[in-house]
Amino acid sequence: MNKIVALFILLVLPLGVGAQISMPYFLSDHMVLQREKPIVVWGWAEPGISLTIELNGSIVEVTTNAEGSWEVYLPQMNAGGPYEMKISESDNNQNTKVFKDVMIGDVWFASGQSNMEWQVQQSDGAETEIPNSFNNNIRFCQIPHAVSLEPLENTQKTSWEVCDTSSVKDFSAVAYYFAKNIQPKIGVPVGIIQSTWGGTPVEAWTSKEMLQTNAFTRGLSQKNDTITYAHFQKDTVDINTFWDIVYNPKNNVDSLFSQPQYKDADWREVTVPGVVSEWENDFYEGMIWLRKTVDLKRDFTGTDLTINLGHPEMNYSVYFNGTGICKTQWNANLTHDYKVPASIIKKGENVIAIRIAALWGGGGLNRPAEDIYLSNGKKKISLAGNWTYKKDLEPSIPKVKYYHQYPYFIYNAMVHPIHPYGLKGFLWYQGENNEGEAYRYREMLPLMINDWRINWKQGNLPFVLVQLPNYMKTDDEPSDGKWAVLRESQTEALHLPNTAMTCIIDCGTGDNIHPTNKTVVGERLANVVAKSFYQMDLVASGPVFKDFSKEGNKLRIRFTGTAEGLLTKNNESVKGFAIAGEDHMFYWAEAIIEGSEVVISSDMVNRPIAVRYAWGNNPNCNLMNSAGLPALPFRTDDWQVVTQP
Repeated sequence: MNKIVALFILLVLPLGVGAQISMPYFLSDHMVLQREKPIVVWGWAEPGISLTIELNGSIVEVTTNAEGSWEVYLPQMNAGGPYEMKISESDNNQNTKVFKDVMIGDVWFASGQSNMEWQVQQSDGAETEIPNSFNNNIRFCQIPHAVSLEPLENTQKTSWEVCDTSSVKDFSAVAYYFAKNIQPKIGVPVGIIQSTWGGTPVEAWTSKEMLQTNAFTRGLSQKNDTITYAHFQKDTVDINTFWDIVYNPKNNVDSLFSQPQYKDADWREVTVPGVVSEWENDFYEGMIWLRKTVDLKRDFTGTDLTINLGHPEMNYSVYFNGTGICKTQWNANLTHDYKVPASIIKKGENVIAIRIAALWGGGGLNRPAEDIYLSNGKKKISLAGNWTYKKDLEPSIPKVKYYHQYPYFIYNAMVHPIHPYGLKGFLWYQGENNEGEAYRYREMLPLMINDWRINWKQGNLPFVLVQLPNYMKTDDEPSDGKWAVLRESQTEALHLPNTAMTCIIDCGTGDNIHPTNKTVVGERLANVVAKSFYQMDLVASGPVFKDFSKEGNKLRIRFTGTAEGLLTKNNESVKGFAIAGEDHMFYWAEAIIEGSEVVISSDMVNRPIAVRYAWGNNPNCNLMNSAGLPALPFRTDDWQVVTQP
């Protein structure tokens, strides 16, 4: 799930205490400062000196304290810019710091794990979006990965950038599409501070002090008590070794095991499609190799071919008769097809070899079988079936602790240094890494929300979250699912004031935890924010369960947020409702839309008492309002669910 290239360790961050004025890295040229509230700026200099801060005609003076720290509040300002902000020592004109091209607007703190971190260049439509991305009224600041045992006063080095074809590529796609859609609606500059890290749980983003207030999270944080910076340093070395092995074949193995003449008689035979967890009795993490001999007839020679691998793991290399065809890193595309040049193809036996990283329980070529083939453009040869398989042909990858997944270490280094920077609100897309605590997430997420609001000291700042999309196998019968429970826990957070959520239950894919259509996510997020926090009159969310009543052996369900009525895509029959009686056994229900209500029933349930909709990891559901926005998953029962203590 997570894409880690390095684990940055912050032992001591230079605060710049001394003669020269120093400020947090995220205060830089091109920054966006929050409008219509006092503007806080802070930094470090020689103890006991007087500083003058100037911005947009306002002048404030401050004297540094005994440690050389200082903090001031400039008066609130309306949106505008560009301005110049100047900080100077009152008695020394040579000791001056100037920030140029400063804008006043709305600043959003975008955080979460890999789906919030997913880059614009990795997302659908990047080839047309990036060349047209310039917008001087959108600015980005990306906080580098870092962990710390103690709360820090500064981040790793970073700076603000204007949104253009260069800066936008590696920025959060969800945050970019949010900014692109909200900025013209509100007509003021928009700044996004991105603080994200793939594969992280919510407790990693929460302070130690707040975690101590809850019995469960207090227990989670206790595993940090014996961790030292020496552990961080060792893990950094192990991570670098880990990824060096994943990305770079060692000891010329690629030139050995990819060759047609290599004898693989002692390799195991496995069935493709298949994955390592099916081929091994015990958990395995490391590099694996697959080989297959394909007999090609004349019509498959003398022309370029296409090899399609269907849905492999994201880090792999392919060789055809010893020649490298591709070397991929984090390829999350829906299709994995590559050209095989005619010059390396021969009539008769040809050998395909694949080197794959088996990480975090993954590894292999996923189903369906019909997506794994060779093609000459007219005919296909299936590559499903028997392959030879071998592990441990390369150095073992080290066991990594992943301290960025531990409680409060990320908060210390990537959240604490940012406050009290002025914000409009928070954007949050996370939850995948908490599926094991899906029910307790309804305690854990509010802890973090309250923690951030308390520490920013700006009241109940708007907090907007993205509900997890559909993912994994679609169940044939109604069932429980960790992602269903986690979505419900996310919805429970809406009981906190000034919160909102966007539903993307129709935007996921069963076989990819990183759906690449981030455009829709950003657009919906922007619309929810526009309606909830800018009081704009628009339909921003789909139908939300209100209540239900019994009518004999049927249930009539009422919703809010139906716009001009309920419907389904292409007017198909309604899918996704399950109904249960006193035995707590759920059955798929027949559902009929009647205006803004849905009437459901099942021949299997004579006396229904409960209904669930879109309740599953990857539910087959299709109810939406007239604006085309999906109905939020829900259940009316309070029966025991998976992961519930």
